[in-house]
Amino acid sequence: MIGKMSGQEVYVLRLGHRRERDKRVTMHVFLTARALSASGVIYSGDKDDDLEKRVQAVVGNWGGPFEVTYEENWKKVVDDWKKKGVVCHLTMYGVNIDDCLHMVSRNKDLLVIVGSQKVPREIFQQADFNIAIGNQPHSEVAALALFLDRLFQGKAIKEGFKDAKIKIAPQERGKKVIFQNNEGNL
Repeated sequence: MIGKMSGQEVYVLRLGHRRERDKRVTMHVFLTARALSASGVIYSGDKDDDLEKRVQAVVGNWGGPFEVTYEENWKKVVDDWKKKGVVCHLTMYGVNIDDCLHMVSRNKDLLVIVGSQKVPREIFQQADFNIAIGNQPHSEVAALALFLDRLFQGKAIKEGFKDAKIKIAPQERGKKVIFQNNEGNL
């Protein structure tokens, strides 16, 4: 994984998950974070055991490592993170990514915050960087994907995952899925 290879841990904090309203979008945030080499996700709001199980099933089949953690108190997560790393908040109200990404340290662990419901004012104040993918309304999933892709300079989409039981064989047409055999080989 790109982040771990460089020694940098990148986690995504999903603020204010609402079990019924956000279950699909939060899952897509988690899948995007995993696919683009984040080390894991932390979420606040409603505790959602079903969501956690679905993510763990993806990791079990498609490989990892990838961690999912629930934390009721997002303020504690941000305060603890600021002691060891950098906090980036993805928001349409921030500075354009092209104007600030170069200032984000690659030598410190990184917490990337994405919201669901209205983001508390304290997030804007506590974040080291308020980063906009664009200054127009957009999806937090799209913002996270673009941010991580640029952070890892496009390398994450070519990375494989350790202990994968399922792998896609890229091809121009059709679908070819490779399943791990009984000996553990793909």
